[in-house]
Amino acid sequence: MKDFRKMVENRRSYYAIDKKSPISDKQIQEIVEHAVKYVPSPFNSQSGRVVLLLGENHDKLWEITRETLRKIVPADNFGPTDEKINSFKNGYGTILYFEDQEVVEGLQKQFPLYEETFPVWSVQASAMLQYTIWVAIEEAGLGASLQHYNPLIDDEVKESWNLPSKWKLIAQMPFGTPLAEPGDKEFAPLESRIKVFS
Repeated sequence: MKDFRKMVENRRSYYAIDKKSPISDKQIQEIVEHAVKYVPSPFNSQSGRVVLLLGENHDKLWEITRETLRKIVPADNFGPTDEKINSFKNGYGTILYFEDQEVVEGLQKQFPLYEETFPVWSVQASAMLQYTIWVAIEEAGLGASLQHYNPLIDDEVKESWNLPSKWKLIAQMPFGTPLAEPGDKEFAPLESRIKVFS
């Protein structure tokens, strides 16, 4: 396994992906399951929920997204949107990230002192889950990006896959075998981002 710091360094957004995977569907599922089990959450609430879409289910998600956007993006300007959706649909699968609001609301009632912060902590826990899976699938040879078409597609997604109404969609992660390397990344000076007091 690569050095963890190198894995963090190598994680990038891949937009040019195809419908191939260097690992099996079972291995992808195992990566997701491991992260869901071990990524921390506030008060060990385990409020993260993940849906792994492969094959026709992956394609269906991006058709739902396309048709949802078609209703709000002017036809004259729809070309770039259509191309972007195609780039995601061209991938092998998509991981949907949700937070179970029933769990969050339960914690708010149980610990009223932290009522306002539980939704924030929930999103932070989801971010850790997203990042962990992202790094792990990239280590396995897949490329991914993180998308946010929620809340536009939420209702139809939950209806299409019969998901609980209290699951709040946070992000979508299309993935597949990378077709091109991402460009160079610029970094702001660390001196302006980190303070050390010793």
